[in-house]
Formats: sequence, C-alpha cells, structure tokens
Amino acid sequence: MAEILVSITDLAVTEIEVGERLRPVSEAGVEALMASIAELGHMKDPVHVRKVKHRGGAYVLMAGAHRLTAAQRLGWKTIKVTCWSCTDDFARLMEIDDNLAGAELTALDTAVFLAERKRVFEKLHPETKHGGDRKSESYQNQTDIMSVRSFSTSTAEKFGLTDRHVRRLILAGSALAGDEVSRLRKAERPITLKDLMEIGKIGNPVERYHVVNCLAEGLTKNATAARKSWKASQGEAPAPLSATDQAYARLLDAWDRAPKAARTRFMEERGDAITSMLANPASQPEDDAQVVFLPRREGVHG
Repeated sequence: MAEILVSITDLAVTEIEVGERLRPVSEAGVEALMASIAELGHMKDPVHVRKVKHRGGAYVLMAGAHRLTAAQRLGWKTIKVTCWSCTDDFARLMEIDDNLAGAELTALDTAVFLAERKRVFEKLHPETKHGGDRKSESYQNQTDIMSVRSFSTSTAEKFGLTDRHVRRLILAGSALAGDEVSRLRKAERPITLKDLMEIGKIGNPVERYHVVNCLAEGLTKNATAARKSWKASQGEAPAPLSATDQAYARLLDAWDRAPKAARTRFMEERGDAITSMLANPASQPEDDAQVVFLPRREGVHG
C-alpha cells in the first residue's frame, strides 16, 4: 500500500507540487509556524510528499501545506521531507489525519475531513461498512488507530458530543458539495456545530441549497432559522416536486459534489450530446419518451 523512500530526505521547495486540497492554508497558521521556526531555529517536522510515477516522477504534497508555505515565505531553497510511494487513497488519508491530529479545525472543516475520511476508509476496508462482514479476519485484525469508529468516539469526547451527533456531523460533511463548502468558509458568521448538525438532517438537496445560501449570505442567523424560512416559503402543504424537478435536483447535486477531474471526464464523454441538445432543443424527446444514451467514447473508462 505504501513505503517510505529512505533515499530522499530533502527536496527543493520549488520541486514540490501542491494539488487540490480539502481546505485552504490558514494565514494565521502560517504566521504562527513562522514565529515558531524563528524561535526554535528550525522546523520541527518534515513535510510528506509522494513520488508519482505516472506524472513523470513528480513530487506531490501529501501533508504539510502550512509548513511548505512557511518555508516558501522564509525564502528556503530546500526543505526536509518524508517521501512515499503510495496509492491515491493512502495520500488522501495522510492529508486528512495530519490535519485532524495537528490543527485547530473549524466545525466546518471537521465535518468535511470526517466525511472524507469515512469515505476513503470504507473504500479501503469495505468490511467496516454497515452490513459488512465484521467476522472476517481483516476486520478482527484491523489495527488502524485512526479508524472511523475510534476517531468518531474521540471527536465526540473532544467537542462534548454524543456519537450520534458526530455521525450527524459526518452526514453534513458528506452532503455538502465543494462549492457549498467554499461559500460557507467565506460566511461572515462562523458556521457552528449546531448549524452543521441541522444541515445533516436535510434530505432534500434543494432545501440544503437554500440553507447554505442563507448562511453564506448572512440572510439568517443560523441553520434552524434558514430551515424555517424554507418551510415558510413552501407553504403549509407544499406541492410535491415533479419527476423532472427531482431529476434536475439530483443532477445538480451530483455535478456540484463531483471533483474537477470527474466533471472533465463527464464532459469528454457527454459534451457533444449536451452541445447538440442546447443547439436543437425542439428535437429532444419528451419527458415520458425513452431516452437512449450515446455510447461511451473509445478509450474513456468509467
């Protein structure tokens, strides 16, 4: 799954690539780290990078974005590294655990990181999913100290919550799309644990968009008030969404939650069909007609 390349202990700062991260670098965190380096005379921990063969042997950052940024600002030419050869999933877990263990995260960041860790961990250990084979040897011998189960418990203790509340926090982090997270990070009033646990109760993606918009724009003081405004706007007995509206909401939700690479692959595969649909809307089948999807292009794999 992963091994440390002991022959690589230092790299030029400019050699390290920073890809898409789960959260942006905190200015306060970088300044605090620079102050620590000035006081101690060195950086306490190395950054963790991975050598990616299919990218020409590029060195990509796994953990230590704040440390790398501090080194860049201090004008360092090189930096101490721990270099790995590993999978994408291992790299993601490294980033998540480095942040969960070593940073003061906001409630929003905690929800996002917990949800992503649960997703990656269950991908690596499907036997831990609800309904999985919990009698298997791999489950009985599971020794990952940062497992979803143990981390959920420690997080509950840290925030003075119940396991049920932490699970709801994970639901909120799982439901939020990338653009929703970025909008909530910019909200004038910090998003609270109570806000996120309220979001975790929402099953309707359209209602969730409304609540996120209210919080991001400061239209309501909290998620509970935003949900009340949503219910009021729908009336006492809101009409059920049509099949088209439901399908539209699901499409929006899937697109917004998909990473950039997945969106690009989708457009490569369906771009021509979308262009044709926009150019000739009258030629498209009615809602109740049978829709035949175009075959995938050669060389594109799902």
